Amino acid sequence: MISKKPGKQRKAHYNSPLHTRNTLVAAMIDKKLRTKIKKRSIPVRKGDTVQMMRGDFKGHKGKVARVNLKRGRIFVEGITVQKADGSDILYPVHSSNVRIVKLQKKDKKRQISLERLS
Repeated sequence: MISKKPGKQRKAHYNSPLHTRNTLVAAMIDKKLRTKIKKRSIPVRKGDTVQMMRGDFKGHKGKVARVNLKRGRIFVEGITVQKADGSDILYPVHSSNVRIVKLQKKDKKRQISLERLS
């Protein structure tokens, strides 16, 4: 960010393209992984195992089912809310409220970036 003004920062955040929003959907890494990767946070991807740190679902662990870059939210398996008609839907969670416990390593691009770090 170049500007110090909060309004301009919000505007840049909400109008940013999706390829830059990927870095905004980053989460803290567990201490065991942090020593291996040598990074404090990393963008969340589908298939990662995360632990909830805040809210009603605090302490719950689950796999990331979906990442919505447009809204900046992630959807974790097992974290659901009930709709008025009785059906369950995944609850959107902000990435700052989770901690990555286990990384999904099937993605070749991610493996290359993790190998560079170590």
